[in-house]
Order: sequence, then structure tokens, then C-alpha cells
Amino acid sequence: MRALLLAFVLMLSNAPAFAQVATDATPLSFADTAEEKRFHALVSELRCVMCQNQSLADSNAQIAVDLRREVLELMRKGKTDAEIKDFLVARYGEFVLYRPQVESKTWLLWFGPALVLLAGGIVVAGAVRRRSRPSAQAADDRNEEQEW
Repeated sequence: MRALLLAFVLMLSNAPAFAQVATDATPLSFADTAEEKRFHALVSELRCVMCQNQSLADSNAQIAVDLRREVLELMRKGKTDAEIKDFLVARYGEFVLYRPQVESKTWLLWFGPALVLLAGGIVVAGAVRRRSRPSAQAADDRNEEQEW
């Protein structure tokens, strides 16, 4: 009983380890609308490394705020979108991209759903064929009934 209570207390002690809400309220300022459009297009294609289910544009985590500022800074240094993505991938891994590159290590990610769908179709087709094909015993029973 004590061990269960201790495990519960330890589990609750880790509860505050969630994403921190951004404390820096100063909004980003853009030089022109083209820069702003490019920025928003770029950060909407990048995943927040803390939240994992939100884009960098949607997240309020402190790291997302920092990364948005860093993306804008890299843009202003003349980096292309591909160079900025490469920089973030080198730093945080392929996970930061919503659409990772098609490479040998990501084939399962890209083609796995199609393989699962194909396997499911084969299983369903096999089950339908087995049900629609009369069994040998049922055929013999029908033949015996028709003979008399």
C-alpha cells in the first residue's frame, strides 16, 4: 500500500513539467507584408518541439516564441526557407517538419498507411472469398437432399 502511495506521489510530482506559456508579450515586427507572409508560411510548416501537435505558428510555449524569433532573424540574415528548415532539422531532428523528406529512413512514415490499407484489403478479400465459397461438406449435403 505504501509503495502504491509513493508511486502516486512521485507521479504527481512530475505534473508541473508541461510547456511553459510564453512570457514575452512583445509582438514581432515585420519590415513589409512580403516578409510577414513568408514568415507565417514558414512557421506554419514547422512543428513546435514542445507541444508536438501544434505548428510553430500556433504554439504559445516559450520555446515556440524563441524559435519564431530565431526564424525571423535567420530570414533577415538572408537565409532561404530550405536553409532555415535544414538548420532546425539539424538542431531538433526531422520531427520539427510537418512534411519530412522522403528518404529511406522515412519510407515507413510515408508509405506505411498505404501498406496497412493494402494488408487490410487483402484480409477482407480473403474473408469474403471464404464466406462466399461453399464448403465441401455443404455441397455434399445439398447433393444428398436432391437425390431422393
